[in-house]
Amino acid sequence: MNVFWELLLVVLLLVGSFFILMGGIGLVKLSEFFRRLHAPTKASTLGVGCVLVASVGYHLFMDSDPQPRELLIVAFLLITAPISAHLMSKAALSLRMDEWPQLPGKSDEDTHVPPRPDGGDDDGY
Repeated sequence: MNVFWELLLVVLLLVGSFFILMGGIGLVKLSEFFRRLHAPTKASTLGVGCVLVASVGYHLFMDSDPQPRELLIVAFLLITAPISAHLMSKAALSLRMDEWPQLPGKSDEDTHVPPRPDGGDDDGY
């Protein structure tokens, strides 16, 4: 395999890993439901897509049997992630989550945060 293609695959893996990490951090750190919705649907979709494209490229350049399953995973991921995010946001809007009162002791940015089920403090994040 050419050094150029190896570097391209490494860059794809690094970019994909970065976006997957940012999607996970965004899911944990963001306070509001509508903000949390963007992290896994945008960043993680791009990250998983980059990792799967790097896998297809590796199999293609190593002259092994390329698996069409990886391309199908990318296609289904790109189709289903925006649709599921749209349906979840419509459900949240129908529940009028944007009109819920602000929690006591929270700033304007931390609205709509439900209490933790285990009773822990949210400030530890």
